[in-house]
Amino acid sequence: MDHPTSAVFDLPDNLAAKADPALIADDDRHFAAMAESLEQTYADLSARLDAVRLAPAGKGRQAVDRDQEVRRLTTRLRTLRRFSLDLCLGRMVGADDAEPVYVGRLGLTDSTGRRLLVDWRSPAAAPFFGATHANPMGLASRRRYRWTGGRITDYWDEVFSPDGLDGHAALDDQSAFIASLGGNRSARMRDVLGTIQADQDAIIRAGSRGALVVDGGPGTGKTVVALHRTAYLLYSDPRLGDRRGGVLFVGPHEPYLAYVADVLPSLGEEDVRTCTLRDLVPEGVTAVAETDPEVAALKSSAEMVTAIEAAVRFYEEPPASGMTIATEWSDLRLGPDDWAAAFDAPDPGTPHNEAREQIWDTLLTILLEKYDGDEPEARFRTSMERNRELREVLHRAWPLLDAADLVGDLWSVPAYLHRCAPWLSSDEIRKLQRPDARTWTVADLPLLDAARQRLGEARNSERRRRHDAAVSVGREQMARVVDDLIASAAHDDGEGLMTMLRQGDLRDVLADGVAPPSADDSDPYAGPFAHIVVDEAQELTDAEWQMLLLRCPSRSLTIVGDRAQARRGFTESWQERLRRIGLDRIEVASLNINYRTPEEVMAEAEPVIRAVLPDANVPTSIRNSGIPVGHGSVGELASILDGWLAAHAEGIACVIGAPTAQIAPAAHATPRVRSLTPELSKGLEFDLVVLVDPESFGDGVEGAVDRYVAMTRATRQLVILTA
Repeated sequence: MDHPTSAVFDLPDNLAAKADPALIADDDRHFAAMAESLEQTYADLSARLDAVRLAPAGKGRQAVDRDQEVRRLTTRLRTLRRFSLDLCLGRMVGADDAEPVYVGRLGLTDSTGRRLLVDWRSPAAAPFFGATHANPMGLASRRRYRWTGGRITDYWDEVFSPDGLDGHAALDDQSAFIASLGGNRSARMRDVLGTIQADQDAIIRAGSRGALVVDGGPGTGKTVVALHRTAYLLYSDPRLGDRRGGVLFVGPHEPYLAYVADVLPSLGEEDVRTCTLRDLVPEGVTAVAETDPEVAALKSSAEMVTAIEAAVRFYEEPPASGMTIATEWSDLRLGPDDWAAAFDAPDPGTPHNEAREQIWDTLLTILLEKYDGDEPEARFRTSMERNRELREVLHRAWPLLDAADLVGDLWSVPAYLHRCAPWLSSDEIRKLQRPDARTWTVADLPLLDAARQRLGEARNSERRRRHDAAVSVGREQMARVVDDLIASAAHDDGEGLMTMLRQGDLRDVLADGVAPPSADDSDPYAGPFAHIVVDEAQELTDAEWQMLLLRCPSRSLTIVGDRAQARRGFTESWQERLRRIGLDRIEVASLNINYRTPEEVMAEAEPVIRAVLPDANVPTSIRNSGIPVGHGSVGELASILDGWLAAHAEGIACVIGAPTAQIAPAAHATPRVRSLTPELSKGLEFDLVVLVDPESFGDGVEGAVDRYVAMTRATRQLVILTA
């Protein structure tokens, strides 16, 4: 059937009614204006980017500002080119307005200043996501587009008042959303910005002060909320957009981070740090699970993390006796009071290894005050830098420490652990000892992190010391040059030059040409961050929470999780748990609608979790797939996968509970079939989920949670195979 053509709309024949020019002509004109504006914007941004790149880099803050502007322009240009016209999510018409307002991923204006798109995060766009029939937020109608390959292949209209009935072809207020739920899954999270629901949007747009808990069961869109809230806060809160603070997004595991990797860039945010807890410390790469539950429990407390402070303090005791320092010119005495004053010199919060240089500098100042000779200060300090005896005494009293050595000593020297954690019983101390102290487990990571934060890097301290010494020598050499220039200028009546050279600031500028110590090995996750978003937060131990709080002094967090999905159990309220780990301003927002999991699957999954957690927040599914949950034997796995692959040209299946080697060769050869443990499936979703012998997942709360999580990954079909 022929139907009217359009530059943007590419509607299939069965949607010919929606192609009526009376319905889409206004949109066509608007998209034509957008196309013209985008071409001009591409040219303008490219020209500005070239100009900034060709401009002198400058120094200090100028260089930082230039780099930030290059990054900002590059990011915007990349986002605009990535989406083109499909930047537009939809449009809304106010009850009192004749002109539609078009909503986009980014804001866009034409050359006259006319607003072509409002940014989805702006207050003006809030009704597009938040309007409901109970609260239309001033809207008469709303239209959402489905884009495929840069063309609109479907759209849906929602009407909120009688005035909005004219000129609409699809009046199902859930049609766009339900259609999106039925789409095939892929290896990456689908783009769902255009179908954010009102309950989700209210949480996305909540303020950033304090801790906001997003509590919701499977399929309620917690991850969607967490990611879009991250982009919204970066747009709306100037504190978080500051690159010196920024946002850290913490996910549960690497498959999850890979799954959501495209979401934030698609929202125009490419500078958000994303990681797992393992990524926060180098030892996380090789750390294994703690097999002894008693040991894991002992290490999981916030109190155990405090043992690190006592462990470091053990190495910060000033010498109790004095010493005589032999110099080239005279002997100088350092008494116990002098040592105590030097050890008190570091600024509060200075890491242990960096503090040693402040102590050393104070010792030299004390010695310089005792020295009554006429040698220049720089030469005196240079001589003291070479004094091996003084260095050795300081090294014994305040040694440079390594985090791994410090924590390893706790697990290999019982007396040291008793001193640092006196609340532990003799049996508990004995249980924490192990033959190879450096065989790190996941339970060790919070202590290693606390030690690294408290100590700082020894090499950074040494690098700073060498830099300061070089600057000191440079100042001494430059002083001689300046003196020679002054003497020379005096013969030529160079009064102006002599005045400039006598200024201390100029001497410092000339001497400070020594390059600062390199920071190439800086830790990208060290923080501090202005805001942290943590998903699957119900799994974090009290000790692991300390890893995040160390990096978030503002205590501004988005905490996403479900108490019913906690593998170790979660009997407290969110408020009780979070107050215990050190938070005080806590708000809880609940999501109770299951958008992802069909009714058929939830009907079978709910009893599994209710058996161990009667008060679990089990959400209500809003759709059904028409496919009953399948049951069979483990021997049918291969035929089930082969049959599904043959019947479905698209989509992703996941086998949970079976090693990859057990999957049929044909299925194993395609990336459309994955094999995961229940724990690594958390946060993901698949068209087909096949559970293999779910009773083998374990007993008690952990086993039930693993079964519940695995079952609720399915968006269409669930098959359960038993041995």
